[in-house]
Amino acid sequence: MIGRLNHVAIAVTNLNDATKLYKHVLGAEVSEVQQLAEHGVNVVFVNLPNSKIELLEPIDETSPIASFLAKNPAGGMHHICYEVEDITTASQKLVAAGARILGDGLPKTGAHGKPVIFLHPKDFNGTLIELEQV
Repeated sequence: MIGRLNHVAIAVTNLNDATKLYKHVLGAEVSEVQQLAEHGVNVVFVNLPNSKIELLEPIDETSPIASFLAKNPAGGMHHICYEVEDITTASQKLVAAGARILGDGLPKTGAHGKPVIFLHPKDFNGTLIELEQV
């Protein structure tokens, strides 16, 4: 069902500082900042030859990333994103297998403008998984 690794997301306390680190210290190509109000975050993508790193900063204290950072004040890996061909079919198969989809269970538009869902980390060895339709 899952395809390529799309990105690994890292929650950060300061997106500007994290972007500078990746750009100037690691020499990576980084995107412009995008605000995703529906998800409560500002994001930057670090482009790699074989994948991406998504840097996430909370918009405000109601953001899920703010909650994550409250528990992990230094930041850290937040989720991993895999590609799927059809988000609806993937969702149906996952629910039938007993997996929980976070939120209302319906796909939302992600940072790439494509449908995404998040899977409960307790169902996947403590890892929050995002699936993105490609």
